[in-house]
Amino acid sequence: MAALIVLLVVAVFVLIVLARTIRIIPQARAGVVERLGRYSRTLDAGLTIVVPFVDRLRPLIDLREQVVSFKPQPVITEDNLVVSIDSVIYFQVTDPKAASYEIANYIQAIEQLTVTTLRNVVGGMSLEDTLTSRDQINNQLRGVLDEATGKWGVRVNRVELKAIDPPATIQEAMEKQMRADRDKRAAILNAEGVKQSQILTAEGEKQSAILRAEGAKTAQILGAEGQAKAIENVAASIHAANVDPKLLAYQYLQMLPQIAQGDANKVWIIPSEFAKAAGGIGQALGIAEAESTDAGTKALPEETTER
Repeated sequence: MAALIVLLVVAVFVLIVLARTIRIIPQARAGVVERLGRYSRTLDAGLTIVVPFVDRLRPLIDLREQVVSFKPQPVITEDNLVVSIDSVIYFQVTDPKAASYEIANYIQAIEQLTVTTLRNVVGGMSLEDTLTSRDQINNQLRGVLDEATGKWGVRVNRVELKAIDPPATIQEAMEKQMRADRDKRAAILNAEGVKQSQILTAEGEKQSAILRAEGAKTAQILGAEGQAKAIENVAASIHAANVDPKLLAYQYLQMLPQIAQGDANKVWIIPSEFAKAAGGIGQALGIAEAESTDAGTKALPEETTER
């Protein structure tokens, strides 16, 4: 029985020794080994062997990028307004030894450094600049944090401000101002739309009037050209036929009743050529009457003589 107990004790001791000797480090983790209380080496991912009861493996350090969200912090702006800022830090451990021995708690240190840096940066800015300059604040925070955490074996990759909440009274005033600005922009856009509509309507009416005038002008030109062409054709026909002026005068006399139609026709213009032609017609008619009278006179004596 005593031998069995001794064997069990030895087996348990061997298992404990093996467990403390053979260590498996997961991927993206790092282990810091201390030998007799002093730093010995840093273990990478994989299977490794340490000296039991001499070497001590500290808690594993995560080498992946980590995200830490800090609770909202009150910050006073340059214009003495208290705003609540909620921030998020993206960081990564690059040196497990420095992260283990240079700082006791690097997460808490990053949080406090973020708060103090944020107050320094926002304290020199007005509320309006704070609300509209998130990228500038993020870059300044990242620069300060990365410089300070470098000796801790930590690299700050990104700093983001999740929310910037001004006081309720300031929010209400800002909302009223935004509504007023929106109403102003809407009124301006409406006025510009009405103005543009009136301008386009006026331009359309102008173009329409111009086109109508050009159409009327073209119609008058074409009508005048047609009349001129007709007169030219009539004149050419008259010259080609060699019409007697007496015939022209006679035709004019036939057109006088048509010319006299209408109440507004009170004045007639008779060309001088018509007077000459009318005189010629009169002479022709006089000669014809004289000849007929002479013929009658000559005929009477003969009849009388016959009688």
